[in-house]
Amino acid sequence: MKFILIPDSFKGTLSSTQICRVMEEAIDKHFPKSDVVSIPVADGGEGSVDAFITAVGGEKVSMTVKNPYFEDMESYYGLIDGGRTAVIEMASCAGLPLVEDRKDPRLTTTYGVGQLILAAAKSGVNKIIVGLGGSSTNDGGCGAAAAVGAKFYDTEGKEFVPTGGTTIKVSKMDLAGMDPALKNVEIVTMCDIDTPMYGPAGAAHIFGPQKGADEKMVLELDEGIKNLSKVIAETTGEDVSRIPGAGAAGAMGAGMIAFFKSRLQMGIQTVLDTVKFDDIIKDADYILTGEGKLDSQSLRGKVVIGIAERAKKQDKHVLAIVGGADDSEIEKAYDMGVTAIFPINRLPQDFSVSRSHSEENLAYTVDNILRLIKTN
Repeated sequence: MKFILIPDSFKGTLSSTQICRVMEEAIDKHFPKSDVVSIPVADGGEGSVDAFITAVGGEKVSMTVKNPYFEDMESYYGLIDGGRTAVIEMASCAGLPLVEDRKDPRLTTTYGVGQLILAAAKSGVNKIIVGLGGSSTNDGGCGAAAAVGAKFYDTEGKEFVPTGGTTIKVSKMDLAGMDPALKNVEIVTMCDIDTPMYGPAGAAHIFGPQKGADEKMVLELDEGIKNLSKVIAETTGEDVSRIPGAGAAGAMGAGMIAFFKSRLQMGIQTVLDTVKFDDIIKDADYILTGEGKLDSQSLRGKVVIGIAERAKKQDKHVLAIVGGADDSEIEKAYDMGVTAIFPINRLPQDFSVSRSHSEENLAYTVDNILRLIKTN
């Protein structure tokens, strides 16, 4: 038999890699001669490079770049697909954990992300995957753009590198000097957030508080991003502000579109394309996937549904093993290609209690699923 294991992480409890391991151990017990393909899912945040390398093989390339406060730090990007594709996770040099007790989205930058993108482009790749997630920034990607040659000017014509607190000062930008190494590289941005650049549902209002912004600062950041949006439109002739995902990662989504000519794509679709999922499942008997909670957000095309919709085209069995499930949404999931859904929690416990038993509950659930399969 052939099993494809492609779960998302159970946020706050189990990583995708851990879940794959538990599933593999259970399959080895019940179907010891099976072909098992494990594909840990990367959502674009911390751990995405490792997940891609685990799934398809590759190597990590280390280099010195700027951290969120323009200080030197060691970061990395991944090379997969025989060195033809690079994977970059924004969190590796602009992530929230890197600022520790210095949270202030007015001061932080994505400059290091741009350095990673440029280094990857110069390494000779023809495709770069950039994962958005877990950022400490609200600069609209200006820092990343500056790192690859974009120039930003204030009302007095003085050049500067905008941060979240100074995007309001951007009066003009010049993208003509961006490094030519980027011209022939396809850049795909993993983005599962559909927020616009600014406004009540935008970057600053939705994500600013977790990055250290109080109410007053949120309004300042929002005005800055609104101003940046205006200057981008004047410079490029394109209004990117309302594109779903433009507000992701401190409006880095908008920056990836405007400065890097990238397209935003759901993370799971990027993963499935990269691992050649459609080919891998052709002779598969069962696909085991899952996520922490299956709900209305899942139905937007996140991991479980993204997998199910593709598998449905080949009439494959998709078993979703989840931490919890919203009953009102389950019927829709079945219609979209999920064969069956199995919540792992065996007792009516609060999450604060059950989370410490997640691994054993997962193992128990997978064991029972496989026992049932054996009876067929």
